[in-house]
Formats: sequence, C-alpha cells, structure tokens
Amino acid sequence: MSAITLIATDPARFDPVALDQLEACARYDGMARIVGLPDLHAGNGIAVGAAFWSPSHVWPHLVGSDIGCGMALWETDCLVRKFRLSAIERKLHGLDAPWAGDYAESLAEVGLPPHIASPALGTIGGGNHFVEFQRIEAIADETRFADLGLRHDRVWMMVHSGSRGLGQAILQAHRQADARQGIPAGHAKAKAYLAEHDGALAWAILNRQIIARRFCESLGFGGRRVLDICHNSVTPHRSGWLHRKGAAPADRGLVTIPGSRGDFSYLVEPIAEAADHALHSLAHGAGRKWSRKDAHARLSRRFKVADLQRTALGSQVICEDRRLIFEEAPDAYKDIGMVIADLEQVGLIRVIAKLRPLLSYKTRAA
Repeated sequence: MSAITLIATDPARFDPVALDQLEACARYDGMARIVGLPDLHAGNGIAVGAAFWSPSHVWPHLVGSDIGCGMALWETDCLVRKFRLSAIERKLHGLDAPWAGDYAESLAEVGLPPHIASPALGTIGGGNHFVEFQRIEAIADETRFADLGLRHDRVWMMVHSGSRGLGQAILQAHRQADARQGIPAGHAKAKAYLAEHDGALAWAILNRQIIARRFCESLGFGGRRVLDICHNSVTPHRSGWLHRKGAAPADRGLVTIPGSRGDFSYLVEPIAEAADHALHSLAHGAGRKWSRKDAHARLSRRFKVADLQRTALGSQVICEDRRLIFEEAPDAYKDIGMVIADLEQVGLIRVIAKLRPLLSYKTRAA
C-alpha cells in the first residue's frame, strides 16, 4: 500500500469515510504517494481534497467528471465605496442563459477545435459553483500585496466553475471497467485521455474568463485577472503523474482558497520549500462538513430560504434553486480559518490577504 500523508494539526477531524477512500486508492497497483489536505471530505467513491502520484499510471476517475474545475480571481475597477448591493442585484439577470458571443472564435483563440463548442460555455453550472463579489478585509503581507500591484479599495470577483458537460463526456469515454486498474501512461489509451483532458483544462479556463466578462459587462465594470488555477487535473510531475481531486496547485503561483458562501476567502502564496511534503498541492476550499443530502435534511427544518439569502457576514446570496441553497449553506462547510491555519502550520502557504464576501451568485431563473 502506498504512503498516505495527512495535512492537519488534528487528523481526528477527518471524516472516516474520506480516510477509507484514500486507503482504497493507496492499494491501487502503481500508486506511490497520496496526500489528504485539510479540506479533505468524502466524495462519490473518491475523496475530495487530495492529491495522488504515480510514476507509471493514469486514472481518469481520480480527476473526475469536472476536468479543469477551478478558481479565477479578478480585481475589478469598481471602488468598494461605490458598490451597492441593491443596485448590483438588480442588474444580475440573464447570466444563466447561453452566452451570445462567438463560440468558435473564442475556442480558436485558445487553440481549441470548434466541435467542442457548447451552449454551456460561459455559464457557471450547478453544485458548488458560483461567482462572488468580494472586498479586501485585511492585508496580511502589505509588502507583497503592493509588489503584486494589487489594490485594496477595489471590488474583487471570484469565479468557480469548470468544463461543464465536456469533462463528463471525456470521463465516460475513458472510464475503465475496473476503475482501480489505471492506464499505463505510455499506452495509447492514456495518451488519448490526456490529450482530451488537456483540451478540457483549456476549455474550463476559457469558461471562467467568459463568465467573468459577462458579469463585468452586466455591471459596467472593467477588470483584470489576477489568477486562474485548476483543482481537478492530472499533470506530469517528477517523471510521473500527479492527480489532483479538489486540490489546488502549489506550483502555479498565487492561489485563492475560498470559504463557504458565508465566510472569508484567502489569497495565498505557496511556499516552495515545503511543497513536496504535500505533493505541491493545497486545499481548494473549506471542504464539505455534511453531504448535500444531510445538509438539506438538517437545514431545511431549521431555516427558510429567505434566512439563507443573507449571511452572518452581511453578504447576499442569489440562489433561486430552493434545494441547492440548503445544500450549499455555510453550515454545510468546514471552518475555512482552520483549513488555512493547518496549511500555515506546516509551512505550505503565506497569506497575502483575506477577502470578505459581498454578494454570491449561484443561479437565477432569468
């Protein structure tokens, strides 16, 4: 069985089901190292918040169906003092509808073929995906913040989405009869999967870019992208293959780690010296405390939908899916502060800034 490293000051906090899922993967032939990150939680057969390294094999199901899912962080040109929730809320309409832009041209600009165009391009999708407007709550490293040319008085925008149906189609096309049996990396089947996987990564990054532009245009904002990172991927790493399932890369520069939609998010910089301990990976968010089913069962008895449209931090949530708003409620997630503290404790990150949510958008009928 391969070695499992858990990044946590108190590993007893981890869900035993998630740990069992890691141990099952550790028994795969060809698996060499596994890391469970502080946001580790049980997934659909595979633990989320983990990184897996093999010198010889690729497992499509370890990446999952939302290839390229990730976070983009934008600094808009809107001053925080001019951001009015009521006015912003009124303008955010029609953003779940298909994008009116030129799909083929946009795909060609990033080297993608026109046959993977889809009406989903430029849309957020469901589940835990969102667009969130934020402001800087606190700057932890003033010097680094200034060196990066960042501005504390601007509204920020975080986009969380992925490859939508494209990643699902790729997984289905390459799913193994026995998921435990990886594909030898040199095999033609692995090369075919990796080529389609890389296309889905590019598609997901483009998707987040178009989403950000749509939201900015609807509000009359300009903006610049500060970072974009994928947390579902498989990439070459030290003569092998590093699979990340809900794990942010620590080798691609700045990372944003969001809390729940009613908690703070963090802009962090990975620390290279300690990166190998965690397979050059970081937590991708707070991580679920309860499953979707449990969250709905627990919270729908205690709260009304209207109760969840405002958070304890005073931010607003736009989510017109009456089930999803309970499944994605802040109480369903772990404490992001503890996740960040665990990463800091083992020397994996340096916090640059903490961001406060202003408005979270998930889905709207029209």
